[in-house]
Formats: sequence, structure tokens, C-alpha cells
Amino acid sequence: MLRETRHDIVFLGLSDAWRDRRASLRRHLARSGPRILPWLFVEFAAPRLWRRGSVGPVGSAAFARGVPATTVASVNSAATQGMLEALRPDLIVTCHFDQILAPETIATARLGAINLHPSLLPAFKGLHTHRQALAAGVAEHGTSVHVVTPGLDDGPVIAQARVPVLPGDDEAALAARVRAIEHPLLIESVRLLASGRLRLSGGRIFLNDAPLAVPLQPAATPPSA
Repeated sequence: MLRETRHDIVFLGLSDAWRDRRASLRRHLARSGPRILPWLFVEFAAPRLWRRGSVGPVGSAAFARGVPATTVASVNSAATQGMLEALRPDLIVTCHFDQILAPETIATARLGAINLHPSLLPAFKGLHTHRQALAAGVAEHGTSVHVVTPGLDDGPVIAQARVPVLPGDDEAALAARVRAIEHPLLIESVRLLASGRLRLSGGRIFLNDAPLAVPLQPAATPPSA
């Protein structure tokens, strides 16, 4: 996204689930149970120990492009909301973000917020979506761009892209296949919102001023204006 979008990114916030360790552990354990502990270590503790508290490669890429970046312990804190209000963003974009945005946080952006979620919503909300898809035995999996609401992966879906689930797939193979399609889908969704052709109003999605009946698909996405 940093490399491919032409729109201005004013700030990059990286969720730091280990900064407030007790609260974060309680939140993640309540959602997923003890099975999430290995994932927490691999995703958060190990990289943090490796980079010694820095913002990592994504943050470094942002700095290289003049985009401020930092870790965010609580996206709904008064400090974060104050920063967002000062920046006056048009749109908040989250990708695999492990914090739920409060209505007050969403309201700091003129167009609200959208999220990239690695499943074909409403299927497989929350974490470990590839594991959930494999356990369910579905024939296809994918990714969704949806409107952010205070619920968990619960907002109206803007666009989706699909991949097949192949015999012999494990989580890593399926995740790699989804990653190849999710970033172009997100960038196209942002482009449509920035152009004004796609808009969010009253919890509904409109394309060219007509209600969007079904999520956009890559092949069905209208051409640039």
C-alpha cells in the first residue's frame, strides 16, 4: 500500500499488543483461549525482541517515505483520538488490526474506516481465519474489505476476492495465496472511495449513488473514471 497508492498517507499506526501485556493477554485469551499463546509469541513477542522495540520493516518503509509511524497500544485512547483529530484524516484503513475501533475513533475520519480481513465475510471472523477455513473444509477462501463498525469484523462488505482451497493446503500455503490477492483489493477499494464513486452513508455502501447490492469482485470492479 505504501508503495502502490498515490493518495497521501498521513500516519501509520502499528498495533502493539504487548505494550500493555496484562490487558492484551486478557483480551486475546478471552477471544481465542489458550491456543492463541503460541501465535502471540510468534506475531508479537519474537519480532519485538528481535527489533528491540522499533517499528519494524513496515514502519521503516513508512519513515523512508516521510510517513510518521509508531506503535499504538490502544487505538481508542484519548492520546490516539487527539492525534487523529489533529490529523483530520479522510479515511482510516486497518489491515489485520487486532484492536476494535470505538465509534469515537471511527468518527475522527470524514469517511469513517475500512478494514482488510482475510476471509470471505461473514465467514470466519476474528483470528486464525485460514485455520478456520481448513477446519471447515470449504472449497474456496479469500479476503474482504469491509466497513469498520464497533462489532468484530461486522460491517457491510465492500469488496471480496477469492482463491481456491487446494488439496494438501496448510495454513501457510493458504495464507500466501490470500496475501497475493488482498493488497490489490484494498488499494482498489481505497481508490474508489477517494474518487467519490464509492461512498459510505448511514451504514450502507453506495456505488455511483446506487446502493451496492453485493460486494464488488475484482473482475466486476468498474474501470477507472
